[in-house]
Amino acid sequence: MEQHIVSAFDRDLEGVQAQVMKMGGLVEKALLDAAEALERRDEALAEKVRAADKAIDEMEELIQTDCARIIALRAPNATDLRTVLTVMRMASALERSGDYAKNLAKRSLVLMQMSPVNGAPGAVRRMAKAVVSQLSDALDAYIARDAQKAAEVRRRDQEVDQMYNGLFRQFLTYMLEDPRTISACMHLHFIAKNIERVGDHATAIAEQVIYLVDGKMPVDERPKLDSVGTATD
Repeated sequence: MEQHIVSAFDRDLEGVQAQVMKMGGLVEKALLDAAEALERRDEALAEKVRAADKAIDEMEELIQTDCARIIALRAPNATDLRTVLTVMRMASALERSGDYAKNLAKRSLVLMQMSPVNGAPGAVRRMAKAVVSQLSDALDAYIARDAQKAAEVRRRDQEVDQMYNGLFRQFLTYMLEDPRTISACMHLHFIAKNIERVGDHATAIAEQVIYLVDGKMPVDERPKLDSVGTATD
């Protein structure tokens, strides 16, 4: 009987893990597509990203519901409960990341009505690619239960911060040299900040992997650079 219960739990857990990986793939695509839409000034692609956020939100709700059902029906032991809670937190982080991708697409649509800021969209897209790589590696670390890989993802958050700070200074220079770029650069700044926030969520997922493998969260502070500029989460 106990073996039957264990097998049922394993099947349920495999189901929600597959869902969270699929959700991660949708978020990664949304970020890359939003950045590409900005660089190519592709309104149709930006609108597609905005519309796709609904599927990400629905998937997060499904994962949270399924995890709650697993806890209620399977009464998992401490280790298994930690796994289920990790999946729930990962889904929440991915949902917020999807929101940032949607915001990126929305601001891109506004920017398409303005004169382009030379070089800025390409730099934003490079930052988005770096963050998507960070997010993908965090999810891979979860599947492999690889705390070392997760720690490396956590360390790379500093590199994303460095890219964000560099972009902020670049936008500030543009605004000082040509006041006509102020409005566009403000939108670009918030886009860069949204991407940086996704990096924070990727780091949070990596920390959940460390928690899952080691049984405790990292005690040292995240390696963060001094941030410039402010934006609300």
